[in-house]
Amino acid sequence: MQLISHALQGYAWGSTDDIPSLLGVDAEGPVAEAWFGAHPAAPSRTTDGQRLDALLATDPDALLGQDVVARFGATLPYLLKLIAAERPLSLQVHPHLQGAREGFDREEAAGIPRDSPIRSYRDRNHKPELVYALTTFEAMCGFRAPRRAAELFATLEAPLAKELYELLRAEPSASGIRHVFTRLLAPATRPSVERVGEVVDASRHRLAVGSPSPRADRTVVQLQEAYPGDPGVVVSLLLNPVTLQPGDAMFIPAGGVHAYLHGFGVEIMASSDNVLRAGLTPKHVDVPELLENVDYVAAPPIRIAPEVFHGATKVFYAPVDDFELSVTTVGAGVHPLPGRGPRILLCLDGVVELASAIGARLLLQGGQAAFVPARDGALGVTGTGTLVQADVP
Repeated sequence: MQLISHALQGYAWGSTDDIPSLLGVDAEGPVAEAWFGAHPAAPSRTTDGQRLDALLATDPDALLGQDVVARFGATLPYLLKLIAAERPLSLQVHPHLQGAREGFDREEAAGIPRDSPIRSYRDRNHKPELVYALTTFEAMCGFRAPRRAAELFATLEAPLAKELYELLRAEPSASGIRHVFTRLLAPATRPSVERVGEVVDASRHRLAVGSPSPRADRTVVQLQEAYPGDPGVVVSLLLNPVTLQPGDAMFIPAGGVHAYLHGFGVEIMASSDNVLRAGLTPKHVDVPELLENVDYVAAPPIRIAPEVFHGATKVFYAPVDDFELSVTTVGAGVHPLPGRGPRILLCLDGVVELASAIGARLLLQGGQAAFVPARDGALGVTGTGTLVQADVP
């Protein structure tokens, strides 16, 4: 086992404080994400400067384990992140595995550089993900029931809202949601800045006189302030609002439409940087690809209840093969850790010591991370603090 570095991503929607404070680093401007993993776009490095993806290639069977290599190839199948959203970020979907492979191959054939800002597919992997809240975390995820969405549009005194209400009233189904979603986002039918503004004004008025859904209307106003005139402002009325309290976790499957609004958390996902955006962002928007990859069936957000391991560890089992996440609160005594195979551990606070089945030991302080190879076997931890572990089911 050995210490590994983080790779910081300074997107405009990030926080100037959350990630730098946890990691103990100085940063100029906002820091949105810190990556811990072997994705080639921004791999972690060992203390001697070696890229983690390059290290794994030297002895995949020992470092990843034969089972992981057989299932995923000679690569770490997950990516662990810290994410800090100070302001709302993009309305987005992550592709399914087949769509990612086809999209990546198509953009490769077109000669679009993998680091190009207009690239949608940066690798050939899907990207289901789980977010674990460190602070109160606000998001939108998945579609509301069509009749509920229709109710929200029905009492908004704006021409666009009335049109969308009639569409949903006539077709209160997944196909109706698809019709409205496409109507709002497709280049040929997307509403003008002025028509979006009329919906926002109607939401403000409804808030003042007594809204049937104050949270939905506040979100409309919030998004308008961040991204004036963006059709995603109106799309928010179609989506489920979500609040995660510290310690809560939510799973977002490939194909699940979502947008994060505010908060600080830990993310774990399949090792991918594929994001299909439709709005609420200054980044590249690829509406046709997003529309092809969305799951339009209305469903509540998928909250993952943890299972408790040896009294100190909460394990969040996502319904995918690529990853699982556990959070251990360390106190007196030795705490065995769950999981196997290649693991990344991030100390959120305190000071803890890892000990492996083969006798290796490593001290981690708050903000430090470690890679533990499969060959090290089972792990135990002592000390005082909070430890996040990513591993492969």
